[in-house]
Amino acid sequence: MSKRNSQAAKTAARERLRVEREREAKRAKTKRQVVVAGSIVAVLAVAGGIGYAVVQANQPDGWDAAKNAKLVKPANTSGKDGTTVVIGKDSAEKTLVMYEDPRCPACAAFEQSVGPTVDKDVEEGKYKVQFVGATFIDRNVPGVGSKNALSALGAALDVSPEAFLKYKTALYSTKYHPSETEDKFKDDDYLIEVANSVDGLKGNKAFQAAVEKGTYDKWALVMSEKFDADGKKYGFQGTPTLLMDGKKVTGSDGKNTPMTPADFDKAIDAALKK
Repeated sequence: MSKRNSQAAKTAARERLRVEREREAKRAKTKRQVVVAGSIVAVLAVAGGIGYAVVQANQPDGWDAAKNAKLVKPANTSGKDGTTVVIGKDSAEKTLVMYEDPRCPACAAFEQSVGPTVDKDVEEGKYKVQFVGATFIDRNVPGVGSKNALSALGAALDVSPEAFLKYKTALYSTKYHPSETEDKFKDDDYLIEVANSVDGLKGNKAFQAAVEKGTYDKWALVMSEKFDADGKKYGFQGTPTLLMDGKKVTGSDGKNTPMTPADFDKAIDAALKK
């Protein structure tokens, strides 16, 4: 081979090597770009996922969502927000206002002892009763049972005043009322179980749906606000509290709610005469 041909061959070989190196460099660059792009997409996806999770975490749910929900007023109520619940004969001249918290053990004791007397008096037209629900125990003891049970009472009231009164009696009964620290009323299934012992509510699909959907959750919150406002106005904080003509109905000690039928009869007779 001549020197000229040998030199040409070497030049051609170097050119092929240069072209191959350029191709390899381009492939490597493309690969790096793909990897970087993929990493960016992954980071954005993770960031987006975290952002979505944060947004979702900050979205109100449960009772926080109920605060902003549309107010649904049960049937058999009156007043602007449906928080006036009065039961009794129109001929009764006076109204006994009863403030009760569903989880309250003292309310359960009052209902078990004096409840039948109240029902009898109302039936006879001695006075009407106005029910105001409270939920302050949920603030003092962990749980949401006071609010949930009050919402269920709204569902019962929507069925009828009679169903409401019987359901309230059942919730406070020795059979179904839990201890103050046991938040059984938070469970819809338990509230429906109690309702199945009540005529008019047993197997009532509309009532059950209202309990499960929380139809009257907002109403329960608004009712609780009424209790807080009345407490400030009339100077009380706990339950059960009884008022007639804007004045507390108290037992023989002049301070506390009468907790026996005899003490209650004496106190209510005195209040009716004023």
